[in-house]
Amino acid sequence: MKTIKWTLILSLGLASCGIDVPKETQSSYETMTVKKTDIEIPYKFSARMKGQNDVTVTPQVSGQLMKIAVSEGQLVRKGQTLFVIDSRNAQLDLEAAQANLQAAQAQANSAKLEYESNKNLFDKKIVSSYMLNNSENSYKQAQAAVAQARASVNRAKVNLGFCTIKATVSGVIGEIPVRVGDQVTPMTQLTMLSGNTTMFAEFSVTEGIVEAMVQNGMKADDVNKYIASLPEATFVMKNGTEYPHKGRVVSLTGVVNSSTGSLTSKVSFPNPDGHLYSGIQGTIVMPFAEKGVIVIPQFAVVRMQDRSQVYKVKADSTATAVEVTTEDTGNGKDFIVTSGLKVGDRIVTVGANNVTEGQKVLFPEEGRK
Repeated sequence: MKTIKWTLILSLGLASCGIDVPKETQSSYETMTVKKTDIEIPYKFSARMKGQNDVTVTPQVSGQLMKIAVSEGQLVRKGQTLFVIDSRNAQLDLEAAQANLQAAQAQANSAKLEYESNKNLFDKKIVSSYMLNNSENSYKQAQAAVAQARASVNRAKVNLGFCTIKATVSGVIGEIPVRVGDQVTPMTQLTMLSGNTTMFAEFSVTEGIVEAMVQNGMKADDVNKYIASLPEATFVMKNGTEYPHKGRVVSLTGVVNSSTGSLTSKVSFPNPDGHLYSGIQGTIVMPFAEKGVIVIPQFAVVRMQDRSQVYKVKADSTATAVEVTTEDTGNGKDFIVTSGLKVGDRIVTVGANNVTEGQKVLFPEEGRK
């Protein structure tokens, strides 16, 4: 009581002496008037890179692996030799087939001479038609044997060519699980060749976008137009590095996955420097424009357990809590309000976490107490 008494006496004394006593002032909170605006939202999708022509390299013939002409991660061109399989058996098969062809051709020549001789004799009424027909049939059989032997030669040449395995596309060599000396068969995977001049980032389109497409009544014929209208995409690697070349959506499956409720999509990226490889994982970022939406700063939203609310300023300058639903814009500073506010509402922004229900938040510039 003594402290309060002396404080009053001191204040009265200062006032009587003409000294101004500092007055308590109250500051208004920062506020904003809600309006609609346009904003660009970066949609993000987990994606995995795949080469335009990912080819599994397997041998066409069985044999011992004699040479591995490439190394893992090497960039190769179409037609370049990758592996060599022991070709000695294939070479012997080819020589045997060529010998059989020569024998068949000799037999056909003999059959031809006999047929032509009997035909001449038949024209002179010396031999019967039976002998003529027999010689003709023998000649035709000999011709068929020649054709069969020639096919065997061609097959042997093909098998010999299979002993040298060449790249069917230009790209990058993947893992090589075999070693020189291994016995390989057509079931053996030698490597994976990724045709990387163009790369595809595969990802699943979120259920929300699928629902939007269905609600808009999009038909199969409209998918190509929709794809063409989509914005360019950016690929961000796991370490946060942004790939410098932009990509375009090139496909969108027409069937919704029943277990995930999503569509599979592909974005095509040029890969002139070979920096992208099959199997690389990252994030596809696509900016979608949202027009005529209510956007407010994130610090204006107060989290109350499982609810979000903002403080709306009433006509008497007091604040009242209003529950809102929001969507993240992805820019780290704004929310899109989907319900709870309307154009023209005034809300508290900076300091919203310190406001209580019914508190006065606006004070006139003059006459503050």
